Amino acid sequence: MVVEEHTHVLADGTVVTHTHGAHGHQHSHTQTKAVLNRMARLIGHLESIKQMIADGRDCSDVLIQLSAVDSAIKGVSRIILKDHLEHCIVDAVRENDKEALDQLNKAIDRFLK
Repeated sequence: MVVEEHTHVLADGTVVTHTHGAHGHQHSHTQTKAVLNRMARLIGHLESIKQMIADGRDCSDVLIQLSAVDSAIKGVSRIILKDHLEHCIVDAVRENDKEALDQLNKAIDRFLK
């Protein structure tokens, strides 16, 4: 039996990897481009906050920007979670893949901390 391995990165940076037996098809992630675009913006935003700190900017301004990044991370996390539910988990349910469902539960527990 061929085993496929999937890796997901959670909002807190935790990497979750799980395996599936061969499906005979690929999962489609319809939001990949949107997620990558949001991640690029987040990286840019974090770089600008880093520069704010290096420049000695007001702590309140830095905290406001960090709050914006936190909200953006939650937003991209929701997109990834919805895409995972709509594609990977739907496939896992069809194939009675209990391991994928267990991994989803673990990911949700970490996501909601």
